[in-house]
Amino acid sequence: MPLWTRDEAVHATQGTSSQEWSASGISIDTRTLEPGDLFVALSDQRDGHDFVKNAFARGAAAALVSHVPDGLEADAPLLLVKDVQKALENLGQAARARSQAKIIAITGSVGKTSTKEMLRVMLSEQGTTHASVASYNNHWGVPLTLARMPSDTEFGIFEIGMNHPGEIAPLARQVAPHVALVTTVSAAHLEAFENIEGIAQEKASIMEGLVSGGKVVLNADLMTSDVLQRTAENLGHSPLWFGKTATDARLLEVSLTEDMVEARASLLGEMISFRLNSLGSHFAMNALGALSAASAAGADTTKSINALATWQPPKGRGGRHLIEAPFGRFELIDDAYNANPASMEAALDVLALSQAKRRIAILGDMRELGKEASAIHGDLANLKAIDKVDVVHTVGPHMCALRARLNETQRGIHAHNAADLLPLLDELFCVGDCVLVKASLGTGLGVIVNAILQLGRLHES
Repeated sequence: MPLWTRDEAVHATQGTSSQEWSASGISIDTRTLEPGDLFVALSDQRDGHDFVKNAFARGAAAALVSHVPDGLEADAPLLLVKDVQKALENLGQAARARSQAKIIAITGSVGKTSTKEMLRVMLSEQGTTHASVASYNNHWGVPLTLARMPSDTEFGIFEIGMNHPGEIAPLARQVAPHVALVTTVSAAHLEAFENIEGIAQEKASIMEGLVSGGKVVLNADLMTSDVLQRTAENLGHSPLWFGKTATDARLLEVSLTEDMVEARASLLGEMISFRLNSLGSHFAMNALGALSAASAAGADTTKSINALATWQPPKGRGGRHLIEAPFGRFELIDDAYNANPASMEAALDVLALSQAKRRIAILGDMRELGKEASAIHGDLANLKAIDKVDVVHTVGPHMCALRARLNETQRGIHAHNAADLLPLLDELFCVGDCVLVKASLGTGLGVIVNAILQLGRLHES
């Protein structure tokens, strides 16, 4: 069955289309467009209408546009609407309305994408599952993910993010979840909020989208758990709490080896054990939140636990690689996709567990931390795990504050930006090292990761 027929899309968007067509998928990027996709000409950094001709050349079934672009054939299959963004949202709402799936929505300062991928692995073993791609969690990513949801989906998993106040609730209403999960609240995006309580309030607004009788899963171990609790009470929800201090889903024990996490927990009165083929106690907490959300959505817990053992961190979020370089073997921990104080601490804890010859950290600036950014970077020197790191290389102006507080023997190379560090790679590490690369995406340390991967033959650890 097609994802969308012409008539369905016209009805959903209130647009017009003179040609008959059907689409098997939806794309906003001609570089990844598949034949049969409906191309959506969004205007963001560039105007998608400039790429419609290319979309048809690559096999697009039709294009969603607000005007007819130049250079097209007269019979080009177009879905013409007043506003492309609004039409995409309407298409997403139509997909949500026709779906009988159990829907889970996830937000949090840290762990959204990893938790979403855990849920994808768990639920795919129990029914047809649809989930957000990568971190499609903003004003276009959420409706796009909704619009891509097949009508026969049994479980839908949606990630919802934010940069500013007032973003989460409208997206949550679009998703209309049966279960809402808040992974954690920490000092991220402080530029747009007065304090962490404001961030917690914004995260809590995901509950505003819950369907009648919906369930909310909340972290009990936060400084701002009371903010989440008040919102839940005001909206008439009785939360399922997870965490080390929770009663509903309590993390009892976490055992860390060099390459595995084993955990015991109590979930709604049942003792459970689960294993993760990746390091980090934060992953164990994310997994407990995911198991709680899956249970709330009606999934079988035993099947969820068995599937969880196959999960691997997404690219740039803590994946481990063995690199066979010309000078010998060393290990890379790729955590360069995102960073804030909480995730930086978690990543350094993982590095500290390594039994490598040396533990090396390449740390870049954490973005959107507001006027206290430099002080927050400097305070990383207080983390216990820092003492077990042999050398810390730093990138970006705010990381100067950390470098100044490190022991002299720990201070590695400092670079203003990632590109400046590239020519110095052979000075950063050697055979037998374990190397952590961690920063906010905007700092650009992904180029460092790519350069390291090119040093030799890649082995998945």
